[in-house]
Amino acid sequence: MNADVVLAAKDGCRRSLARTLSALENNTLDIADALSIIGEVNSDNHHDSTWKIMAITGAPGVGKSCLVDKIISQWASQGKKIALLAVDPSSSRTGGALLGDRVRLSVVDDIMLKDRVYVRSIATRKSSSSVPAVVSDMAKLLLALGWHKIVVETVGAGQSEVRCAAIADIIVVVEGPARGDGIQAEKAGLLELADAVIVNKSDMVGARKHADEIKQSFELGDGQIPPVLLTSAITGDGCQFASDVLLTLQSTGRSSKARWRERLLAGLEQRVLQNPHLDSVLLSLAAGSIELEDALNKLNN
Repeated sequence: MNADVVLAAKDGCRRSLARTLSALENNTLDIADALSIIGEVNSDNHHDSTWKIMAITGAPGVGKSCLVDKIISQWASQGKKIALLAVDPSSSRTGGALLGDRVRLSVVDDIMLKDRVYVRSIATRKSSSSVPAVVSDMAKLLLALGWHKIVVETVGAGQSEVRCAAIADIIVVVEGPARGDGIQAEKAGLLELADAVIVNKSDMVGARKHADEIKQSFELGDGQIPPVLLTSAITGDGCQFASDVLLTLQSTGRSSKARWRERLLAGLEQRVLQNPHLDSVLLSLAAGSIELEDALNKLNN
C-alpha cells in the first residue's frame, strides 16, 4: 500500500483510514509497516492508565448494539474519540456478511459527535471464532492514530466469544432477562472472563432477578467480583451510570490464564489462516488425498 494513504489517515482523512484498515484486513499491509509509517504513537494515550480496548459481548438479542450506541455517545460527548469495531458473522456457505451495524447506531448521525466516533464493520471470514485476529491489528492502528478508546462488539455466537479475551484489556458481558439463572450464565464460559456484567432491558420483568442471580453466582467463586449493572437502552435508565463505571473500569484479573490461552490460540490460528498453502491443503483434505496429520505438518512448515 502507498505510504501516502497511511499518512493521510494520520492526518484525519476518513476515506484513507478505511483504505488502511481494509489493507490490514486483506493482508496487503503489515501492522508493523503501518506503525512505522505513522511514527510515534499518539502521546495522549500514554497519560491514560485506563483500558484502551474493551470487548462487549453477549448472546444475540440482548440489546448490545443499542446499549453500545448509548455508551459511546456519552463518552464522545465528554470529548473522547471512540472507535467501534463491530464484528459480523460470515456465511459458511457464501462467505458474505451483512455488516449492517451502522444502521442501528444513532451516534454516527449526530452532527455534534460524529467527528469523535468511527465505526467499522468486520466480517469473521475464515476465522473459527467470533473475533478475527486482524481486529487486534486494527485496534493497534487506531490507537496509534490517536483514538482514545477502541470498543469491539462481538457477534454473540456462544462459547467462541471467549476469543475476545485475546485482544481486549477488559471484557463486558451483556445479559438480558429470561436468559436462565446465574449458574446457567456461568456455564456459557463468558462470565469467568467478565470484568463487568450489564443486564440490559431492565424495563422488562425478570431483569433485576437475573442480575441478583448473577451476583450470587460470582459470590460462590473466587477472586474479585465484577460490577453487575442494570440498564435499559430503550428508556435510557442506568445508561449514564454504566458509561461512567465502564470508562474507568479496571481488569478484575479473575482469569489471566484463560486470557493468555485465548491469545495463544488466536496467534496460532492467524498463522494457519495466513499460510499461503491453506487453500490447496483444504482442497486436498476435501479430496481425501492427504490425512489431517499431513495437512497440519504442511501448514506448520
